[in-house]
Amino acid sequence: MAQFTVEDLIKKNEELQAELNLEKQQNAELNAKLEWLLEQFRLSQHKRFGSSSEKTIDNQVYLFDEAESEYKPDAPEPTYEEITYKRKKEKGHREKMLKDLPVETIEYTLPEEEQICGVCGENLHIMSKQVRREITIIPAQVKVIEHVKFIYGCRNCEINDTAAFIKTAPMPNPAIPNSLASASAIAYVMCDKFVKGLPLYRQEQEWVRLGVSISRQTMANWMILCSDRWFKSIYDRMREHLIERGILHADETPLQVLNEPGRPATSKSFMWLYRTGRDGPHIILYNYQTTRSSKHPKEFLEGFTGYLTSDGYTGYNNMPGIINIGCLAHARRNFVEALEAMPPKKDDKMTTAEEGLSFINKLYEIEKTIAGATAEERYKVRTEKSRPVFEDFKAWIKYQSSRVIPKSTLGKAITYSKNQLNKLESYLLDGSLEIDNNRAERSIKPFVMGRKAWLFSNTPKGANSSAVIYSIVESAKANGLNPFPYLTYLLETLPNINLEDKEALDDLMPWSTKLPENCKLK
Repeated sequence: MAQFTVEDLIKKNEELQAELNLEKQQNAELNAKLEWLLEQFRLSQHKRFGSSSEKTIDNQVYLFDEAESEYKPDAPEPTYEEITYKRKKEKGHREKMLKDLPVETIEYTLPEEEQICGVCGENLHIMSKQVRREITIIPAQVKVIEHVKFIYGCRNCEINDTAAFIKTAPMPNPAIPNSLASASAIAYVMCDKFVKGLPLYRQEQEWVRLGVSISRQTMANWMILCSDRWFKSIYDRMREHLIERGILHADETPLQVLNEPGRPATSKSFMWLYRTGRDGPHIILYNYQTTRSSKHPKEFLEGFTGYLTSDGYTGYNNMPGIINIGCLAHARRNFVEALEAMPPKKDDKMTTAEEGLSFINKLYEIEKTIAGATAEERYKVRTEKSRPVFEDFKAWIKYQSSRVIPKSTLGKAITYSKNQLNKLESYLLDGSLEIDNNRAERSIKPFVMGRKAWLFSNTPKGANSSAVIYSIVESAKANGLNPFPYLTYLLETLPNINLEDKEALDDLMPWSTKLPENCKLK
């Protein structure tokens, strides 16, 4: 029988303890991976079948307790008579909605031979009338406009063989010379694609139904030519105005361009967005670039100094003269995802994710109370109410950062907020700043929705044209303009002015007071 010394037993014990510790570590890692996979599964299921809203109730997320949360036993019960007789119906809504629409009247009268009383045989008279009002849609129509320019000569000079005197009637220049495309036809194609998200191949079919065969290649040529020749001047002037503002928002989204020189068709390009804040005219500019490199915002925003709100992407960092502002909506979104990835709660105790979300919801509740306030009033309220909440949030983030698994959804939420704390807090510096970057996200959404329909751009030239047209369309919408008459007006006016004249271009800006009334939404 083998004999073991004390040293052997100690050594063996140490080896077994090391093996046990290793197994515990491996077990913990496997459990962490399993929990992460379960989180991803629950998050995936929620994204597929759950609500997409990030709204929360009373600083926490409750899914099925609306009856309990809204329960107020002391609230008076409305009676049947109150609903039936005391409710006030808003009058004049229909008349207000229809007041700017043209009216066509169709009258229904009895023939003269039937305007006789069936009792005594005397003639009838109109004692009253009933009116039924309907909204009628007139579908798009295509017609040909002939522009005839008359040329005049002097008959006396012709008879006397003197130098001929010829005078020509003025005629405005077209958007595209030697083309069938009118300003309205080009604007119609642009609006269908950039406002309605209708791809050119579907527009091609629609034109056939209108009685005209216009190929998608022709429509693409119209848009690229007008973008390069006319709209680029508007775009560049809008950029000059953008750079002069003190507060901007930025965002970016992927774009696939099939035929980029030296790059495979599957390469990912980007559409960048820059826009103004809550004050001043609304300027929204898209900028196509092949990469997500930080050099692109630096080049585009050259000359700008002030505040720049973004979603925390590092490409906006270290830009001279610019203070970066973070987006609390992104921080909140991460905590919402952490809640969605959690298993069902077994008690009423607030989870860590709900605690983090409650801080952010408190900040948003304060913002609701000062939505219509001035910048000075907003700054004062934020200093008194929002800053203490944010200080508590910062302390909570620092406390929790070492207590969560970094790769878990909750860990990612806390890590994002920890890395962005200085930027997230910076909205407190100025009352004109916003708590999040939702303004930019709302502005880039039309492009994202349109991309779902037409999927990709064929060439960089097309992507650049799309950026320019989208910029004009979205800026027009943001300033209360109807895109179709506005684009038509631009295409009628730009070929007939000096594009180097900045005052003339300013008269065409989407916020100009000199635009025709038909360009403005009623």
